[in-house]
Amino acid sequence: MEVLFVEDDAMNRRVVKDMLRVVGANMAEAPDAETGLQMIEDGDYTIILMDLRMPGMDGLTAIRHLRARADAKGALPVIVVTADTATDLRERCLKTGADDVIQKPVAMGALLNAMGRMVAKSGGNEMMLD
Repeated sequence: MEVLFVEDDAMNRRVVKDMLRVVGANMAEAPDAETGLQMIEDGDYTIILMDLRMPGMDGLTAIRHLRARADAKGALPVIVVTADTATDLRERCLKTGADDVIQKPVAMGALLNAMGRMVAKSGGNEMMLD
């Protein structure tokens, strides 16, 4: 499984990368939304993890750009990973085109459950756990 984590905080990227390594998933890293969108253009990912608050373009804007694509990449599963606790956050993210939302600090169980739902929803045959 190929995961792209679009997140400006290097420590958050490292923690999630370590979690994913345990279950055999590969994670690429983008430090901002613009880089993340370019990596999506150039790469082949199974799931996108997207922070909301980043310098420059924010995560919701990046999701809108992704969803505007007419190709298969426009339908890639996106899980928002955020520390935002606004009461309407989940609704706003889903309305924008995100598939799920998990909170920071990221709990391994929450991350793997959300990713498992995305794989199941897309009909993927990839196993998350060995």
